[in-house]
Amino acid sequence: MDILQTDERPLHEGPRPQSLADLFFSFTILALQGFGGVLAVVQRELVEKKKWMTQEEFVEDWAVAQIMPGPNVVNMSLIIGGRYFGLPGALAAFAGMLTLPLMLIMIIAIVYAPYSNHPQVAHALRAMGAVAAGLILATGIRLIRGLKNNPLGPYVCGVLSLACFTAVALLRLPLAYPLFGLGILGCILAYRKLAS
Repeated sequence: MDILQTDERPLHEGPRPQSLADLFFSFTILALQGFGGVLAVVQRELVEKKKWMTQEEFVEDWAVAQIMPGPNVVNMSLIIGGRYFGLPGALAAFAGMLTLPLMLIMIIAIVYAPYSNHPQVAHALRAMGAVAAGLILATGIRLIRGLKNNPLGPYVCGVLSLACFTAVALLRLPLAYPLFGLGILGCILAYRKLAS
């Protein structure tokens, strides 16, 4: 079995990437759309537009991408590229995610440096942060549909989500504690539910 294959389930039966170049350019376009947070863009592009995965598959793979070290969307590109084309696919998707954005960030950093202390620039950056938070919230609400087939059901998933939000946002615990604590609890509950 390929090391990058995330699970034993068969490959998605719908549309799929046609080639390594398709993976590279699709993830390049995806990366160039993702300013401030790409979750909303990734879900729209991979599930709704390209239909490379179902909503349920996206939720499962995004959960795996979140617990792996590194940026979530880069992890997701590795998972998808590896699933369809093995190591060459993972590398093509990875290169697509990073090549042009890296060049753009270098250019932006050079242009931004002389203006970084201007108050208008600081205000504009704060406004962009609010927009990014709104995008993440909207996508989280859209991902709720994927929980209808979750073995724990929407109620238990909601309780775990609320507990995580409380721990991180209100109690300001480091993300590692709820991630591993609630993550392990969720895995145990799902295992017991599936075993019965």
